[in-house]
Amino acid sequence: MAKENQSRSPLSSERVLREAVAYADENGIDSLSMRRLGERLGVEAMSLYNHVANKDAILDGMVEMVVAEIDLPAAGAPWKAAMRDRAISAHAALVRHPWSSALIVARVNVGPSMLRYVESTLGSLRSAGFSMEMVDHAWNAMDSYIYGFTLQELNFPFQPEEYSDAAEEYLPQLPPDRYPNLIELSGLVASGAYDGVHRFEFGFNLLLDGLEKSLRV
Repeated sequence: MAKENQSRSPLSSERVLREAVAYADENGIDSLSMRRLGERLGVEAMSLYNHVANKDAILDGMVEMVVAEIDLPAAGAPWKAAMRDRAISAHAALVRHPWSSALIVARVNVGPSMLRYVESTLGSLRSAGFSMEMVDHAWNAMDSYIYGFTLQELNFPFQPEEYSDAAEEYLPQLPPDRYPNLIELSGLVASGAYDGVHRFEFGFNLLLDGLEKSLRV
């Protein structure tokens, strides 16, 4: 039977969750199981239930750990700067943990870290003068952009350094009379005149500018 390595820190809920996050970072979330987590920790899977209720509790705790890495909007800061900093920090945390975006949007998350994160976001927008209805729309629009951009970035079939070669490979397959604009764009990428890399802040700044205009209506 597996025995806990006494040279390591004692088993605790925090240690179980940290190892679960590390496992998912290395192997993905789909293969995470109580058995594999127990093997990683050097204990029988049943020992984990002394510290976490079940696998759902582990998944919720993993989300909490990722959200805790995101910078909260600074109290009293200009709302656009606060939302931009929050978004950049969130994007960075989600990229560090590639499994987390899909897990966050697929679960009801009511842990203290998530609640603080949401409450501080709502408070920043409310203080800026948005109605509560617009606060809800703005918050969801921003998070949809953050999670959507991140998921696309993480799942795109090419790395940025491969864009030029990929564009050059696919260009001959495009009939010029049917796709002239796509051919022009792909040609720029293939030639290296344009790198084709989408910047997270570009789209998010457009979103913030649109929300700012809604305050003036």
